[in-house]
Amino acid sequence: METLVQTPVSFTAGAVAEIKRLMQADGFDTTQYLRVGVKGGGCSGLSYVLGFDQKQESDEIFEYEGVPCIMNPGHQLYLHGMEIEYQDGLNNRGFIFNNPNAEKTCGCGTSFSA
Repeated sequence: METLVQTPVSFTAGAVAEIKRLMQADGFDTTQYLRVGVKGGGCSGLSYVLGFDQKQESDEIFEYEGVPCIMNPGHQLYLHGMEIEYQDGLNNRGFIFNNPNAEKTCGCGTSFSA
């Protein structure tokens, strides 16, 4: 099990608060980590992955303000330096991905190309 010293992504205070709220829900599986990654698809070619999951053998572990996270090391190329925020307004609600590596993003904000 390898733990990264430097976190590949960061979270705003609002995102950390929302993630911790989700982790404190009744029935939350405390063996899971927050997976941050990408997958093929979406209108721009790649889509963001953000959700709770079991650690895979190839995953690297990092922690951000008490939130245990995992990432496939190959995804760092696309996500290094990204900031994840959470908005809870009338017009926008959910996680927002501010990715300096994205060359093009789509209107939905959940897919990009690099």
